[in-house]
Amino acid sequence: MSAFVINGGRRISGSIRVQGSKNSVLPILAATVLVNGTSVIHNCPDLSDTAGTVKILKNLGCKVLREGNSIIVDSTNVTSSEIPESLMREMRSSVIFLGAILGRVKSAVVSTPGGCEIGLRPIDLHIYAMKQLGVDIAEDYGKLVCSAPNGLVGKKITFSFPSVGATENAILASVTAKGTTTIVNAAREPEIIDLCAFLNKCGGEIYGAGESVITIKGKERLNPCEYSVICDRIACATYLIAGAVTGGDVNLENTNPVHLNAIIPPLEEAGCHINVRCKEIRLKAPRRLNRIDKIITQPYPGFPTDAQAPFTTLVCVAKGTSVIVENIFESRFKHIPELVRMGAKIRMEGRVAVIDGVERLYGAEVVSPDLRGGAALVLAGLCADGITTVRNTRFIDRGYEDFENNLSMLNADVRRKAN
Repeated sequence: MSAFVINGGRRISGSIRVQGSKNSVLPILAATVLVNGTSVIHNCPDLSDTAGTVKILKNLGCKVLREGNSIIVDSTNVTSSEIPESLMREMRSSVIFLGAILGRVKSAVVSTPGGCEIGLRPIDLHIYAMKQLGVDIAEDYGKLVCSAPNGLVGKKITFSFPSVGATENAILASVTAKGTTTIVNAAREPEIIDLCAFLNKCGGEIYGAGESVITIKGKERLNPCEYSVICDRIACATYLIAGAVTGGDVNLENTNPVHLNAIIPPLEEAGCHINVRCKEIRLKAPRRLNRIDKIITQPYPGFPTDAQAPFTTLVCVAKGTSVIVENIFESRFKHIPELVRMGAKIRMEGRVAVIDGVERLYGAEVVSPDLRGGAALVLAGLCADGITTVRNTRFIDRGYEDFENNLSMLNADVRRKAN
């Protein structure tokens, strides 16, 4: 276990290159299981979740090699269709392998994942999608035993909610299924588009990615290819907020500003000047931020739930009162009691948080409750008076590559220490 120790009060400034997308690289690496050959995936962030995905690929029989930010996967010989419970527990998002394994070998055995730090994430939509494609599923002592002895067959899949994970699993399972699959009320996130772009480059035939209806014409075989993952839009938002809360001037390289269309307006409402240029985005912050009237998390293209916690830190030090409504996960305010320990004034009622901005926060010892909540506490430490210690960095390491060093490159005083 380790902690981040932050000496706050320094103005964040400078330029860094943003990592590849955590939420893209995991399903794309899972998709390599469908390819009979060697795939080369570039711009892969060095995260604990990425390492967990590599462990699963090796467990399935793939040969995996990492060279810098590239991961080479040879899936010629997939020898297993089961993911051990230990690996499922290590990385909850490993359920994304279900569709890929079924698409490759027509059977799969995975543990039933429970909740996570931000609340329950039931996989009923994943199971519904697999059953629509002809998969028989039985639960056996905490395991899902899945088989499609006659192969997967394309069908219409209508989701009651645009779940990202369920959409990805449906795509992975249907890209090599017989016939045509139509996904209605599909998730529209950029990471969905990225996954489909990779599969299409491998010879898949997917239409409508990024829209609410996706059509997949099944192919018998996918071919290996070389592909580069998109940048991480949530990491972008986090570093922009680091600049905002410290009155800083930050330039981010390797970005796609289009993916930040829901993030930029509230930053501008807070008084930040945003300059977008090709693949770069620059933020100049005022000495004191303005309130943001209301932030409501919604499925893409709405405001992302993953950016809610970092924005909570932002409005904690803004002038006036802001309101945040969390519509996606029921337990995504766990960082708020820790912010209150640092002097924030926040009232909560269910999924609504009312934040009265204060002039400054104060350093304290706090505990990271989850990935994005942990990042929010680091951001609070950057603008707080004194020393802040953020424990449980294992959560933060799931989604931020070299976090303390990147912040240090931006003039922060952050170091990692062993507990």
